[in-house]
Amino acid sequence: MKIDILSLFPDMFSGPMHESIVGKAIEDHLLDIDVTNFRDYSSNKHNNVDDYPYGGGAGMLLQPQPIFDAMAAIDETNQQLPKGRVIILDPGGKPFNQKMAENFASESHLTFICGHYEGYDERIKTLATDEVSLGDYVLTGGELAAMVMIDATVRLLPGVLGNEESAPGDSFSTGLLEYPQYSRPADFRGMQVPEVLLNGNHQLIAQWRRKQALKRTLQKRPDLLDKIKLDRKDFELLEEIKLEFSDDTDD
Repeated sequence: MKIDILSLFPDMFSGPMHESIVGKAIEDHLLDIDVTNFRDYSSNKHNNVDDYPYGGGAGMLLQPQPIFDAMAAIDETNQQLPKGRVIILDPGGKPFNQKMAENFASESHLTFICGHYEGYDERIKTLATDEVSLGDYVLTGGELAAMVMIDATVRLLPGVLGNEESAPGDSFSTGLLEYPQYSRPADFRGMQVPEVLLNGNHQLIAQWRRKQALKRTLQKRPDLLDKIKLDRKDFELLEEIKLEFSDDTDD
């Protein structure tokens, strides 16, 4: 995968994007990241990239010219690649989620445009295929949001994670929160690993994990249960879980 990033602060990506899983993907030639400072494309003699909004208002807006010209240069450099998705980081965009990360991971080329200041001249958004928000809050710029989205996307690329089963089992990948997991020792200060995980019966382990995922989701994110397709066995497990909750309350 090739990822291009347009940012006024390219140094923000020099460290984080070369560590951990993303850094390993770059080392293994599974990922190529280029960061472009779109200030370099300003036609203004002072290299300004922002100006006051027409009609008045607080703050400064990013002007279209530097970003349009930076995108043209990126397109020229990547002629051999499909155009791919162009993602503008914007608080008014669609909320980022796991499904979006999966869609991004299916592309061979992504471009992230990181905003700053008060926002974008609206014409910049004509460059984008996607307007995406990290959440219902405002950051100083789009750089941190881009890093989060890149990390969530890159770990889904084939060959990036050592265990190919890791990503599909993550929270949200199945629509449910992930089941509890344990490592050695089996008994740590009186806190014991559930016996079912020690008996080697993979069918029972799979059933236990499914029930625990349903239980954790019901406890912490019940809204997710309305968004996924559950089968008859899942509904039976949910009834069991609700009875267990009821018994715990009675005690």
